[in-house]
Amino acid sequence: MAGWLNYHHLLYFWTVVREGSVTAAARSLGLAQPTLSSQIRSLEASLGTRLLERQGRQLRLTAAGQSAFRYADEIFGLGQELQATLTGAGLPSLAPLTVGISDALPKLLARQLLEPALQEAPGPRLVCWQDRTDRLLAQLGLHEVELVLADQPLPPGSPIRAFTHELGRSAVAFFAAAPLRDEHPGPFPRCLENAPVLLPAKGTALRRSLDDWFEAAGLRPRVVAECSDSALLKTFGQGGYGFFPAPQAVAKEVVRQYQVKRVGLAKGVEERLYALTLERRVRRPEIQALLQAARIRLGAA
Repeated sequence: MAGWLNYHHLLYFWTVVREGSVTAAARSLGLAQPTLSSQIRSLEASLGTRLLERQGRQLRLTAAGQSAFRYADEIFGLGQELQATLTGAGLPSLAPLTVGISDALPKLLARQLLEPALQEAPGPRLVCWQDRTDRLLAQLGLHEVELVLADQPLPPGSPIRAFTHELGRSAVAFFAAAPLRDEHPGPFPRCLENAPVLLPAKGTALRRSLDDWFEAAGLRPRVVAECSDSALLKTFGQGGYGFFPAPQAVAKEVVRQYQVKRVGLAKGVEERLYALTLERRVRRPEIQALLQAARIRLGAA
């Protein structure tokens, strides 16, 4: 039978990871480095596995160490939350809220989902990073972003142990500049036959769904451009270079901002939205509010 977990040892391990080194952690905890190293080894012995390994001059988390750190982060985070609540200091955090946004995600949709964070008074300063989902996941694993908004869940076999929170989904419509629509009259979706289209980059969830939809409908459009950046795709669409897809949830904004016409709904095609975090249960109030507002807006509450 396993013995009791020594939470002092777990705290020391958690502090080493957060501080980045045994030296910095020892200074923060007011302990001698040999004592701290001994306590970490005791924790590893009690758990029966290595948590940290040395690569050159740096300490790296093992797979077990990553798992242990996530639990420790949740345990001590809850402790800090409890202390703040009981002492009357449970006020909204004004620390920056750092969000990674997948470049495949429609930016109008991302903006609407992040608006609650901007409307808080006082609220946290919002810091947004846009990149490929895999790169954002790496930043999430390094605690450089607090959550990632993406168009697909955590991929199987991901080296980053994160949690997927489904926020909802939106139907997908096609849009076009007025002159282009006039050049290709007729009912939707037949008007797309041999018409120029602008599509998301291959490998994205929406692109796979659209390719399947074209095939099922027997349509052969001319793909004139593929864009990983959804905003760039809409800009080309505004210039009349092709029909393009966008979430129905932001159709009015697309029509207004890009001065295009909504052509029709791609039945059965959906844009899905997920939030990826390192926490199974999100603790930060601002993120909780953001995710709840997104679920309400997208019908997943």
